[in-house]
Amino acid sequence: MKSKNKFLQWMILFVLTLSMTKMNAQQNKTNQNLNTKEHNLVKISSLTATGNLENLKVQLNAGLDSGLTINEIEEALVQLYAYCGFPRSLNAINTFKTVLDERKAKGINDIEGKKNITENKVADKYEQGRKTLEILTNTPQTKPAPGFGEFSPRIDAFLKEHLFADIFVSDVLTYQQRELVTISALASLDGVEGQLQSHINMGKNMGITENQLGELADLIQEFVNKSQANMVRKMIGKPVVPVIENDMIVRISEIEIDPEFLEEYHSILKEETSASVQLEKGVIAIFPMYQKENPAEVRIVEIYADKEAYQFHLQTPHFLKYKTSTLKMVKSLKLIDMESLDKEMMAKIFEKIN
Repeated sequence: MKSKNKFLQWMILFVLTLSMTKMNAQQNKTNQNLNTKEHNLVKISSLTATGNLENLKVQLNAGLDSGLTINEIEEALVQLYAYCGFPRSLNAINTFKTVLDERKAKGINDIEGKKNITENKVADKYEQGRKTLEILTNTPQTKPAPGFGEFSPRIDAFLKEHLFADIFVSDVLTYQQRELVTISALASLDGVEGQLQSHINMGKNMGITENQLGELADLIQEFVNKSQANMVRKMIGKPVVPVIENDMIVRISEIEIDPEFLEEYHSILKEETSASVQLEKGVIAIFPMYQKENPAEVRIVEIYADKEAYQFHLQTPHFLKYKTSTLKMVKSLKLIDMESLDKEMMAKIFEKIN
């Protein structure tokens, strides 16, 4: 009897331990974060989709430094043609080639990595692509695809035979990595909410976690804008971030310029405005204008994300250069702080601009 009781106690302990281990594993899977290589894949994909080649060059270097191989990055850029078009993909590939040439000239030997498959020799590519899509969606795929596939069999064939067969057959990237690349690109583009939701679902099927998608949204906010990031957050049930901060600064500067210095002032102002908008994340807009009837009367609409962004702007080299070099040119200056009559409409304006 004692032996039987001990056996039962042991079995209960075993089941409880097994259950706790399984729960911890599931919890860890849910809470898993993006690693450094995945962070860089998200950034590279997003910047490729938006055509931001200047920042893309920086992130391609960072990606290689983080351990991404040449072939992994190249494979991501090739795949992206299917989601953001040949022009953006080709521009990114050319930028990547330049980065590699520059690194090689500096004596940096980057890891080539696993070779790409250049030819897919399977007999029925449509069937191969259809099965791949079934794995990604965890849903049976009919032939042709309902809706668009019935209306346009050619596009259905291109989708199955090329994207989900010829491209996806290469194991340089895993299905999970490929979905991360796709989600990052679609999250950066307007008007593709349906496709984004579908690929978020596929990404989850491939093991991308809620935490990772949340981090992806944060990166989209950093490298694209809040509106695009909020689109992802809504789809995964995360709180959205206000597009407009409560302490946003909106100001109109009324400036009268000495006509003697007008041309020189315009040149200096254009240089300062360009640097502020391009280099300062917190500068939403600095938009200079002049009165048609009196060009010496200049008006500048200035919008800063918050007070901290404005204070940072005042200390930048380009603003200080503008301030000191135009001091003798300014006859009068009036700064008028503005307040929005309809903040909800203002938010929609920013969303439309973005």
